Amino acid sequence: MKAVRFHEYGTPDVLRHEDVEQPVPAAGEVLIRVAATSFNAVDGNIRAGFMQGPIPVVLPHTPGIDVAGRVDALGEGVDGVRAGDRVVGFLPMTGVGASAEYVVAPAGILTPAPTSIPLADAGGLPLVGLTAWQALFDHAELTAGQRVLINGAGGAVGDYAVQLAKHAGAHVIATAGPRSKERVRTAGADEVLGHGVPELSALVDVVLNLAPVDPMELAALTSVVRDGGVVVNTTVWMPAPFDEERGVRGVDLFVNSDAAQLARLVALVDSGELRVHIARRVPLADLPALHAEAAEGAISGKVIVLPSTNPLD
Repeated sequence: MKAVRFHEYGTPDVLRHEDVEQPVPAAGEVLIRVAATSFNAVDGNIRAGFMQGPIPVVLPHTPGIDVAGRVDALGEGVDGVRAGDRVVGFLPMTGVGASAEYVVAPAGILTPAPTSIPLADAGGLPLVGLTAWQALFDHAELTAGQRVLINGAGGAVGDYAVQLAKHAGAHVIATAGPRSKERVRTAGADEVLGHGVPELSALVDVVLNLAPVDPMELAALTSVVRDGGVVVNTTVWMPAPFDEERGVRGVDLFVNSDAAQLARLVALVDSGELRVHIARRVPLADLPALHAEAAEGAISGKVIVLPSTNPLD
């Protein structure tokens, strides 16, 4: 089968589109014929060697944390899933990824894929959707009637965060650049502001920071949070700011795979309450070029990667 792998850490040119042996599922695993994976910023950081501490991978490594596809074979002891099932999942970050025609996955991380969208498009949901969900509800404990500022809402996580916060009944204030402001409004933001620490008419209960801002700007976000509020930060190379005197908590988010939460996201997609937006679809052979594009900061929106010219559904 074809896969994209890197045999050493480095720039995007270490990625190779090559022939590898098709994997065999072990006990508790399933073999998935991949309909799509997606590109996430962490893929580039892993490839470059920046994440060897928190995410140690075995070389050669196949990137691709998200997977959508059809179950092809079952390992010993697997139940609750059958060959032919359409599934979606967030693969273990330290394991073999889905930038390949086939991948094995622990059965327990998978959930039935949405039925209302193409199977390949579901490959753009797991990591970014779970990041938004866990930030807003696990860590910020967002509830109806609260005010939330989503800083850097123009990216894929921001798109889901705006939609989920609005669906939860919050008043959503978002910051975004000129290219993404209209998309953020469409996602449901009540107010859309430019980049930088905003001047607000009233303080917010929650700040979700998704932007790679400088440390001073990150620290200044506590100034727009009410006493007892929270700043959840996804840029984990800088610690989340806090204000102990005012009881403002700072939380650093490192997303976890969670099949039950992913199933809730899928249900929202199928009910029409959560929109999956795919900006581009690229063939597997073009993944090295996509990494190079991302290294230049040129990617906008969610990009999925297709291992086959004949999409599964």
